[in-house]
Amino acid sequence: MTGENQPVDASSTPDVAPPPAAPPASRPRRLAAPTLTLAAAVAAFAYVGAVDPNEPGHYPVCPLFRLTGILCPGCGGLRSAHAFAHGDLTTAFGANALAVLGYFAFAGFLALWLVRAVRGGPAPQIVLRAPYWWAIGAVALVFAVVRNLSFGSALAP
Repeated sequence: MTGENQPVDASSTPDVAPPPAAPPASRPRRLAAPTLTLAAAVAAFAYVGAVDPNEPGHYPVCPLFRLTGILCPGCGGLRSAHAFAHGDLTTAFGANALAVLGYFAFAGFLALWLVRAVRGGPAPQIVLRAPYWWAIGAVALVFAVVRNLSFGSALAP
């Protein structure tokens, strides 16, 4: 009686070697993604730096601000990016301090990614547990509320 429920004798199965490990990626291949990401960020900042968001008609108005008059956490982000692209950090922080902190965080992540790609290491991973995401959301919410109150007007664009 031969069936699939019969025990298999380990000595009768051929040894199967694991597949060979993939060869390490070449340096240009490792640098492709971080370099293209850097190029896209530079292009975006160059565009915002060239097309002034302080002049009406170039960019859409924030829908929350248009409908309610309330500044969201992103309001002033384009003006901040414009000032940042021109090297005016004081004006950039005045337009949207949270965005400027985001620019620096992104620049740090991108620098780490490029260094690891050059050295052949793994790409950095951003893995945040739920409490960190809640904390980021709480900071954005507090920022949005405070910049809409009279005592927080310094945070408004």
